[in-house]
Amino acid sequence: MAKLKPSKGAPYARILGVGGYRPTRVVPNEVILEKIDSSDEWIRSRSGIQTRHWANDEETVAAMSIEASGKAIADAGIAAEQIGGVIVSTVSHFKQTPAVATEIADKLGTNKAAAFDISAGCAGFGYGLTLAKGMIVEGSAEYVLVIGVERLSDLTDLEDRATAFLFGDGAGAVVVGPSQEPAIGPTVWGSEGDKSETIKQTVPWNEYDSSTDKFPAITQEGQAVFRWAVFEMAKVAQQALDAAGITPDDLDVFIPHQANERIIDSMVKTLKLPEHVTVARDVRTTGNTSAASIPLAMERLLATGEAKSGDTALVIGFGAGLVYAATVVTLP
Repeated sequence: MAKLKPSKGAPYARILGVGGYRPTRVVPNEVILEKIDSSDEWIRSRSGIQTRHWANDEETVAAMSIEASGKAIADAGIAAEQIGGVIVSTVSHFKQTPAVATEIADKLGTNKAAAFDISAGCAGFGYGLTLAKGMIVEGSAEYVLVIGVERLSDLTDLEDRATAFLFGDGAGAVVVGPSQEPAIGPTVWGSEGDKSETIKQTVPWNEYDSSTDKFPAITQEGQAVFRWAVFEMAKVAQQALDAAGITPDDLDVFIPHQANERIIDSMVKTLKLPEHVTVARDVRTTGNTSAASIPLAMERLLATGEAKSGDTALVIGFGAGLVYAATVVTLP
């Protein structure tokens, strides 16, 4: 039996740079209220959302990703040619094939980087980060670009009172590279497919009839999703802390998926996070951007100085599927 050569990857991996892009158009709650019977106070009290960003025709999934990625590459201090892998998490790129990651890799100027898309909803960034870590430790790439990007305004039913106010657009990206010490902890991830109907697309593409159906949108059973996120995801977050060998007292930052501020507050309480832990609340001005929410929130915390390089952060994403992924990282 032939013996294979051992991999020559790095001992560990870390996030080296982060970048974000938010569309230029800022949409306040007042615009949402033009088509639903609600109030600004109700939206804020139920979700914490005050504004969100919606993309224009030029701010495509690829264009937003390229903007965010350029910032992340610059922040990491490397050249695009050094990127060996491009992983894009999105549910709002409407072409089934080719993967939008290939277009992004080419336009960024990578040297024929491996490029592929993944569909893991709001947990997609965590899935991508875990794949990138594996590529670097295995040795198939030295640097990997992980992008979370969505144009959820394309999949929003503005007449659905339960979801019209939730979703926004944007892109967040990180560069993952080699490390001599652990800086991305073990990932606790999984799925609960028996609950997949709680967040779904209203009409499958192959059943959509433009003459009778509204354009497909994202719908959800709000109370069921809320209960699952509050009670089950706090457990997953604790498991990620345990897997990393740390306690809540060791944390500097908590960056959960920016789905709903009430969910965030409940998780903080359940995890008994100390007051010194900075909690990301990007949802207030960015809304729920699904796969983009964690890297966008990370980028904002670092840009505003609320978090700093070297901080220890717990990140957790959860959403349609239902899927989830949590890990502890050292911030770039």
